[in-house]
Amino acid sequence: MTVPKPSFSAPAQTIKCHGLLFDMDGTIIDSTEAVVKHWQKIGREIGVDPGLILATSHGRRSIDVLQIYEPKLANWDYISRVEGLIPKEFGQNAIEIPGSRAMLEKLEEQAVPWCIVTSGTRPLVTGWLDVMKLAHPKNMVTAEDVLNGKPDPACYQMGEKKLGLQEKQPSIIVFEDAPAGVRSGKAAGYTVIGLHTTHTLEQLVKAGADYIVQDMRSVRLKSWNKTTGEGGIEIADALV
Repeated sequence: MTVPKPSFSAPAQTIKCHGLLFDMDGTIIDSTEAVVKHWQKIGREIGVDPGLILATSHGRRSIDVLQIYEPKLANWDYISRVEGLIPKEFGQNAIEIPGSRAMLEKLEEQAVPWCIVTSGTRPLVTGWLDVMKLAHPKNMVTAEDVLNGKPDPACYQMGEKKLGLQEKQPSIIVFEDAPAGVRSGKAAGYTVIGLHTTHTLEQLVKAGADYIVQDMRSVRLKSWNKTTGEGGIEIADALV
């Protein structure tokens, strides 16, 4: 029996928004190879099979991962230090997700409220933005900022608050690649666009993504009204 190929051919549609929240890895950049090398290094140091760690680490905070495999290292001093080294040691092993640079530059140009909400630490995120020479948001929510990581919705709810929007019930769009992040965004009550960059389509569908696209090239800022603080995001070639 032949299984039909997934069809990314949905007609373009525009959805309203007041602010945008972006996961980092797998959404803006792909540092998978760098992260693999990082966890291989940590695994060797703590005597745990790196493969075992990597099977459960994507989209999760390092503090939550280390709490399982080496609790004595599950502290922010250690994690911030080692994560801050990743862009310096493995910067050549990361690439930008197609379309992400253009999208972020457009948001900055139009003064659209946007925020990075990530399971990485602040030294890791700023390190990657510097190395990749990508736009820095005015606001970020990083691993150190919340008690519980994704799929808990607290990080995305905090991201919305940091945008300082005036609407009582703003329309928020979340961009995510990991099932835990998709569930986090949905639990917060937001529209989630899933990127098929690191996980299977089945995982993204099961997690509840509202739209699934191949990468950021399928998403663009259609319009933005600086007076009303409202705009439209066009989604093209989403999964049918």
